[in-house]
Amino acid sequence: MGYRSLLRAGLVIAVAMTPLAMPVIAQGQTTTKAWTPPRTPDGQPDLQGVWLSKTATPLERPKALEGRSSLTDEEVAELRARANRLFRDGNGDFVSGDGVFLAALANPDRFKGPTATHGSEDMIEREFDHHTSLVVDPPDGRIPAVTPEARRKREAAATAAQRGHNPEDLGNAFRCIGWGVPRLGGRYGAGDLGYYQILQTPGYVVLYMETGHEARIIPLDGRPHVPGSVRLWSGDSRGRWDGTTLIIETTNFSSQSNFMGSAVGLRLVERLTRVAPDTIKYEMTLTDAATWTQPWTAEMPLKQTAQALYEYACHEGNYHMLTGMLSAARSQEKPAEGIPK
Repeated sequence: MGYRSLLRAGLVIAVAMTPLAMPVIAQGQTTTKAWTPPRTPDGQPDLQGVWLSKTATPLERPKALEGRSSLTDEEVAELRARANRLFRDGNGDFVSGDGVFLAALANPDRFKGPTATHGSEDMIEREFDHHTSLVVDPPDGRIPAVTPEARRKREAAATAAQRGHNPEDLGNAFRCIGWGVPRLGGRYGAGDLGYYQILQTPGYVVLYMETGHEARIIPLDGRPHVPGSVRLWSGDSRGRWDGTTLIIETTNFSSQSNFMGSAVGLRLVERLTRVAPDTIKYEMTLTDAATWTQPWTAEMPLKQTAQALYEYACHEGNYHMLTGMLSAARSQEKPAEGIPK
């Protein structure tokens, strides 16, 4: 891609899933030769560079693939061909997040997206692999059920966002405050908003996320977490090495943070392992007993790219964004001229 546009589209696919037109064959594990990552001058496994999440794999396993944790080589090729026909050949509109995979799985003659503000070229670089979901635990590939209290909070937040009485009614991303940790699922998990840069110095690693220009500076010296009274937008992170895997544990999230409804009680454990010259295996386990009925784990590949990072110019009130949103809500509340309430 020559440039990366800011995406503002979502997707709900309401078409029947078309079965993949091929027999299901035995699913075996591919044996690969062990690869040894390079080292930094101070001896750390070298994870540095600009990395992009561009997987087409959906966050959760589609119902049409229930019971299938992986696809055959033939099925992967078929899905890739369908995606090319829809999006590379001009038979589909823009779609983000899980939409590329789900559209290929549904296999319509033409795909009509929810917006015409972006071209389908945004999706042609998505990579299909053998996974049927980013969620790897629970084994069904689905995020665990939320608790009743978490459900009530989600419903209240959705109602407030529609109400639009105050800026605080809108989510953090709408207000350009923060996009949360981790970046998983949706248009911020993969595609042209899924760029990361990793920097390493003696005793520290930095995970810089292009979207929202947010940097997580993570010490590796074994220091304890800050006191529980200290709460941060992106949490308080501490890192350590386990062989060639960087393990990052993050706690102390602010009550104003939000990852799928989880905040104060979230414990995030990330594992980054460079498994090939151009690939990092990025795994994350999320635990919050107040939000989900059990912990869950997801993983996705990060691919190295030669592309540069760009400034993500977004600040609260940028171009009167909030003023426009709130004034639009007030306009909707007014009765149409000549029509009584």
